[in-house]
Amino acid sequence: MKPALTLYLAAPRGFCAGVDRAVKIVEMSLEKWGAPVYVRHEIVHNKFVVDTLAAKGAVFVEELDECPVDRPVIFSAHGVPKTVPAEAERRNMIYVDATCPLVSKVHLEAERHAEEGLQIIMIGHRGHPEVIGTMGQLPEGEVLLIETAADVATLEVRDPDKLAWITQTTLSVDDTAEVVAALQARFPSLVGPGKDDICYATTNRQAAVKILAEKIEALLVIGAPNSSNSKRLVEVGRNAGCAVSHLVERASEIKWDALEGITRVGLTAGASAPEVLVDEVIEAFRDRYDLTVELVETAKERIEFKTPRIFRHDT
Repeated sequence: MKPALTLYLAAPRGFCAGVDRAVKIVEMSLEKWGAPVYVRHEIVHNKFVVDTLAAKGAVFVEELDECPVDRPVIFSAHGVPKTVPAEAERRNMIYVDATCPLVSKVHLEAERHAEEGLQIIMIGHRGHPEVIGTMGQLPEGEVLLIETAADVATLEVRDPDKLAWITQTTLSVDDTAEVVAALQARFPSLVGPGKDDICYATTNRQAAVKILAEKIEALLVIGAPNSSNSKRLVEVGRNAGCAVSHLVERASEIKWDALEGITRVGLTAGASAPEVLVDEVIEAFRDRYDLTVELVETAKERIEFKTPRIFRHDT
């Protein structure tokens, strides 16, 4: 007799429009130019996705100088500093920019603020490729990075009356609100984005986890350890009262001992985790439990982003 367990499946979950677009760009590049095509940085932060594309002929590198000049190169969904496409053009390389349009929106915001004479404060995680790409849209010193509300007190700015703030798109909604409140308290003239920089997919997945947390004893988030949005989902689960909240890349990483005696588990996936990994986890639970799966839908996502013009039939 298998023990009974209810698996509450979050919706929305998994791939967002920006990730889906970026993966398609790699696949379409392989169809257009054949293998190999080069990708600067992981196209999205998910090992399964990267390994699948590598098996088809994508070669993942960290820097442009690792790419031959006679093969196409793709820039990841996280975005790149302006120096990267400039160098690709200098080398006469074919390149395709797979930056998520919502990340590009933040880039444009930063440039617009700079044109208006504002110094920019970016809320984000130091070293994350999206942060590096966004800060790299402007000269050094024009974008100041902070990570927490505590950082606001020690921030040294050029002119406290000429500041704007932007954020990484994959942050915790609640944590970011705290940082913004601290910024606004210290800099009352601070200019913010017209619309929140945290993307719809990050916001929706975090909201779904908060609803799940009311029903469950444990939460599993499918995602990579270097995926910012996936790690935030684990944090949101814990902050919402679900102490047993774990990040797993796939079913083989589930710590079954930690679920001993638990009968209600929540399951979601970060925005760069494909649905095939969700199916894999569900089957792993089905092998061990008398399983009931309940869908918990908190929003519907219908957003799609067009692929670059270079792949259209008229070019």
